[in-house]
Amino acid sequence: MTISIIKTGGKQYKIKEGDILKVEKIKGENGDKIEFDKILLISDEKGEDIKIGQPYLKGTKIKAEILEQGKGKKIVILKYKAKTRYRKKQGHRQLYTKVKIGKIVE
Repeated sequence: MTISIIKTGGKQYKIKEGDILKVEKIKGENGDKIEFDKILLISDEKGEDIKIGQPYLKGTKIKAEILEQGKGKKIVILKYKAKTRYRKKQGHRQLYTKVKIGKIVE
Protein backbone atom coordinates (compact mmCIF):
# COMPACT_ATOMS: atom_id res chain seq x y z
CA MET A 1 0.00 0.00 0.00
CA THR A 2 1.31 3.43 -0.90
CA ILE A 3 1.06 6.63 1.10
CA SER A 4 0.83 9.95 -0.68
CA ILE A 5 0.67 13.68 0.05
CA ILE A 6 -1.58 15.74 -2.21
CA LYS A 7 -2.41 19.43 -2.41
CA THR A 8 -5.98 20.63 -2.96
CA GLY A 9 -7.82 23.73 -1.85
CA GLY A 10 -4.63 25.34 -0.56
CA LYS A 11 -4.05 22.55 1.96
CA GLN A 12 -1.98 19.37 2.00
CA TYR A 13 -3.39 15.94 2.91
CA LYS A 14 -1.65 12.66 3.75
CA ILE A 15 -3.69 9.88 2.13
CA LYS A 16 -3.69 6.21 1.17
CA GLU A 17 -6.06 4.07 -0.88
CA GLY A 18 -9.54 3.76 0.60
CA ASP A 19 -9.33 6.91 2.77
CA ILE A 20 -12.35 9.18 3.11
CA LEU A 21 -11.64 12.86 3.71
CA LYS A 22 -13.30 16.28 3.63
CA VAL A 23 -11.62 18.80 1.33
CA GLU A 24 -12.48 22.30 0.14
CA LYS A 25 -15.40 22.38 -2.30
CA ILE A 26 -14.70 20.73 -5.67
CA LYS A 27 -17.08 21.07 -8.62
CA GLY A 28 -19.04 17.90 -9.33
CA GLU A 29 -22.00 15.81 -8.27
CA ASN A 30 -22.27 12.83 -5.92
CA GLY A 31 -20.76 9.75 -7.57
CA ASP A 32 -18.58 11.70 -10.03
CA LYS A 33 -15.03 10.47 -10.61
CA ILE A 34 -12.24 13.03 -10.16
CA GLU A 35 -8.44 13.03 -10.35
CA PHE A 36 -5.89 14.77 -8.16
CA ASP A 37 -2.79 15.70 -10.15
CA LYS A 38 -0.98 17.92 -7.61
CA ILE A 39 0.93 15.13 -5.86
CA LEU A 40 3.84 16.22 -3.68
CA LEU A 41 5.14 12.86 -2.45
CA ILE A 42 4.57 9.12 -2.90
CA SER A 43 6.03 6.53 -0.55
CA ASP A 44 5.57 2.88 0.34
CA GLU A 45 4.27 2.00 3.81
CA LYS A 46 7.74 1.47 5.32
CA GLY A 47 9.14 4.68 3.87
CA GLU A 48 11.88 2.98 1.84
CA ASP A 49 10.82 3.86 -1.74
CA ILE A 50 10.15 7.62 -1.72
CA LYS A 51 9.45 9.86 -4.72
CA ILE A 52 9.43 13.61 -4.09
CA GLY A 53 8.10 16.12 -6.61
CA GLN A 54 9.64 19.47 -7.48
CA PRO A 55 7.03 20.80 -6.66
CA TYR A 56 4.72 18.10 -8.10
CA LEU A 57 5.29 14.59 -9.46
CA LYS A 58 4.82 14.37 -13.21
CA GLY A 59 2.75 11.55 -14.71
CA THR A 60 1.13 10.52 -11.43
CA LYS A 61 -2.56 10.85 -10.66
CA ILE A 62 -4.81 9.79 -7.85
CA LYS A 63 -8.32 8.74 -8.77
CA ALA A 64 -11.14 9.52 -6.35
CA GLU A 65 -14.93 9.56 -6.12
CA ILE A 66 -17.15 12.32 -4.73
CA LEU A 67 -19.33 10.94 -1.94
CA GLU A 68 -21.04 14.09 -0.68
CA GLN A 69 -21.26 17.87 -1.13
CA GLY A 70 -22.20 19.80 1.99
CA LYS A 71 -21.74 22.61 4.48
CA GLY A 72 -19.78 22.41 7.71
CA LYS A 73 -20.91 23.45 11.18
CA LYS A 74 -21.75 27.10 11.74
CA ILE A 75 -18.99 29.29 13.12
CA VAL A 76 -20.05 32.48 14.93
CA ILE A 77 -17.83 35.55 14.64
CA LEU A 78 -18.34 38.30 17.24
CA LYS A 79 -16.69 41.71 17.18
CA TYR A 80 -17.00 43.95 20.24
CA LYS A 81 -15.46 47.23 21.34
CA ALA A 82 -15.92 48.39 24.90
CA LYS A 83 -17.60 51.71 25.78
CA THR A 84 -18.56 52.52 22.16
CA ARG A 85 -21.74 50.45 21.68
CA TYR A 86 -20.06 48.58 18.83
CA ARG A 87 -21.14 44.96 18.39
CA LYS A 88 -21.12 42.90 15.23
CA LYS A 89 -22.25 39.28 14.86
CA GLN A 90 -21.58 37.20 11.77
CA GLY A 91 -21.94 33.51 10.92
CA HIS A 92 -20.13 31.29 8.41
CA ARG A 93 -20.61 27.75 7.09
CA GLN A 94 -17.71 26.40 5.02
CA LEU A 95 -18.56 24.37 1.91
CA TYR A 96 -16.85 20.97 1.67
CA THR A 97 -16.66 17.89 -0.53
CA LYS A 98 -16.35 14.41 0.99
CA VAL A 99 -14.06 12.29 -1.20
CA LYS A 100 -13.13 8.59 -1.23
CA ILE A 101 -9.60 7.95 -2.47
CA GLY A 102 -9.34 5.22 -5.08
CA LYS A 103 -6.35 4.03 -7.06
CA ILE A 104 -2.95 5.73 -7.11
CA VAL A 105 -1.70 5.64 -10.73
CA GLU A 106 2.06 6.11 -11.20
